[in-house]
Amino acid sequence: MIIETLPVGPLQVNCYIVGCEKTREALVIDPGDEGERIFAALERAGLHAKLVVNTHGHFDHIGANAFLVEKTGAELLIHEKDVPLFAQAERHAELFGLSVVPSPAPTRTLAGSEELSVGELRIRVIHTPGHSPGGICLLVDGHLFAGDTLFAGSIGRTDLAGGNHEQLLAAIREHLLVLPEATVVHPGHGPDTSIGREKRNNPFVGAFI
Repeated sequence: MIIETLPVGPLQVNCYIVGCEKTREALVIDPGDEGERIFAALERAGLHAKLVVNTHGHFDHIGANAFLVEKTGAELLIHEKDVPLFAQAERHAELFGLSVVPSPAPTRTLAGSEELSVGELRIRVIHTPGHSPGGICLLVDGHLFAGDTLFAGSIGRTDLAGGNHEQLLAAIREHLLVLPEATVVHPGHGPDTSIGREKRNNPFVGAFI
């Protein structure tokens, strides 16, 4: 499996390219900005984007959706409960003094229990609401792409519209902390971590251990 991390945009969202070494098909997770740079990384690696998946619909995670979908012909996927955030993205960006290119409508929506495929990779979709109503994580071969659900030493903020602190903690407890401790966590912002490390060191989830 190929994994490339590209921090993009003013808020340094981690965009992930996940590729199948055999078929060269790829999944692009959270292309928040800098679409040309993301596309150049795909070409440099000899990968073709089959899917673009947003872990949630906040403006900083969707800004290059339009560019990549048009450039690659990839399907665009997001959880059904976060589709309304696409229409609110420009207004939300203005609150931060920023702007965003509107996203096209998703090709299809997710319910949060699907298995996706990219080449020979099998990707499990996990619904983890709380940061947003339709927040998801993606699990593939011992790697968890956690969006803004879980960070190294922290969790996603829940003070934005649609956020729910207790719901987020429940999602982490029920769906993420049950994963093997060796599971590598790739968050939406900041450095990688692991489930085991967060069990031991994250003050927000320590009460669950």
